[in-house]
Amino acid sequence: MATVRKFEDLLCWNKARELSREVYKAFRNINDRGLKDQIERAAVSVMSNIAEGFERGTKQEFLNYLFIAKGSAGEVRSQLYVALDVGYLNIETFKYLNSLALENSRLIHSFTEKVKGGASSGTQFKKIDKQDPLEEIVKDRAPELYERFYGKK
Repeated sequence: MATVRKFEDLLCWNKARELSREVYKAFRNINDRGLKDQIERAAVSVMSNIAEGFERGTKQEFLNYLFIAKGSAGEVRSQLYVALDVGYLNIETFKYLNSLALENSRLIHSFTEKVKGGASSGTQFKKIDKQDPLEEIVKDRAPELYERFYGKK
């Protein structure tokens, strides 16, 4: 299994992005500012919390943010019922968005279990070789200096 280097590589983040996009599209013409704002913010919260947790760099913080993201997916589902009940959504749109929110919850839950069982404590505790940002430039443009300063060929 390849190491995930950025949150954009995560399936759960990409599905959360899809949920956000589809919620925004479905509520584009809704004039109820309160419900529209709340459901859009909850949808964005799913993907934002996955990203923020990933960037925090510790396993425990990542797990915490994944739980928050899962809660936000539940919030979207709850608000979809309100939108259906008051007639803002037809049943097909409701089912589609609800299935996306459920899929997000399942993916986040599954990923949370994998993170819990993983051996890594997070990137904050990982030893990373710090490469000189000029090293590649010197290597390409002045090979003789590269060998002299970096001791490599």
